Amino acid sequence: MGNQPLAVDHYENFPVASWLLPSRLRGPVRLVYAFARQADDFADEGDDTSQQRLDKLASFGRELDMIERGQPASLPLFQLLAPVIREGRLPIQPFRELLSAFVQDVTKARYEDFGEVMSYCRRSANPVGRLLLHLFGESDTRSLAYSDGICSALQLINFLQDIPIDYARGRIYLPADELRRYGIAEAQIAAGDTGGRWAPFMRFQIERARRMLQAGAPLGRVLKGRIGFELRTIVLGGERILAKLHHSNGDVFGRRPILHKRDRLQMLVRAMFAR
Repeated sequence: MGNQPLAVDHYENFPVASWLLPSRLRGPVRLVYAFARQADDFADEGDDTSQQRLDKLASFGRELDMIERGQPASLPLFQLLAPVIREGRLPIQPFRELLSAFVQDVTKARYEDFGEVMSYCRRSANPVGRLLLHLFGESDTRSLAYSDGICSALQLINFLQDIPIDYARGRIYLPADELRRYGIAEAQIAAGDTGGRWAPFMRFQIERARRMLQAGAPLGRVLKGRIGFELRTIVLGGERILAKLHHSNGDVFGRRPILHKRDRLQMLVRAMFAR
């Protein structure tokens, strides 16, 4: 495992460690992201058994233990990450929360209600935002709360984009009680059927994610300079994906909504002049 690449190459809607960030932060941000992406890949990619996936995630937990005890890391990723954690005074707990979410991906495939979904978001998405704020030196209570709103919203948006992808992996992140309320059975998702009350169900999901994203959006003005600029583009990217989902009445089965070059240019312009 030590010689494998850091992560499978992925399309990303939301830029991470892009040229918008100050150069001194790009390397540390990439390493935090590489940790999250590699652990996520352990849960999702390849043909490993469930036990093999859990074993790989456990190996990351042991590396965190060694870093916490001040011992040298053994895996290449953690040898690079250890000085970032030490010099940036990053808390270890958010890394552990990420691992717990990816363990849950291996062991849990359905979510009964929105509370369960949000519990997952708090561990699968929010820790990344919190770690980045620590790197940025902006980890006050207000900024952390804004960040949690943005990160949870982006996670919900990814769930909506990836409904067919997740179903193919055996998972449904949509709240089961809300599916029942709208009369949507799993067979409808399996068939890629947008009939019945699929459109109003998706509009409800889209609007909730939009409200959450807007609640965290002030962080893009709180953070100054290029950091705030990048965050504003990320929020605008989330809004653009939600608009595409709304325009298609939530039809994610024919084509996954993504950001194109024109979308990204518009986001940059809007972020530049946002106040």
